[in-house]
Amino acid sequence: MSTMRTAEQEAVLRSVRKQIDFWQIQAEELAGIPEPVPVVAPVRTAPVHRYRHPITQATWDGEGGQPAWLREALTREGYTVEELRLKDGETSGA
Repeated sequence: MSTMRTAEQEAVLRSVRKQIDFWQIQAEELAGIPEPVPVVAPVRTAPVHRYRHPITQATWDGEGGQPAWLREALTREGYTVEELRLKDGETSGA
């Protein structure tokens, strides 16, 4: 059974054949659609807070820029970094 193809279809077939030749794809490889490889999302863990304001309980994990509450506590409220740092094993309360 012969089917008539449009010029566009013939051009696509030529292109596909060139790609198959270039990439050395075998006919067996075209037998079916391969199962997609599942993408596993990374497991996100809760941030570990390293600093906490003793009154407001605001926390910061130490990543990125300092939050405003921390700058305020250090410059205007008179706290030291050590006073705001959570001790090892101390929970962040979050």
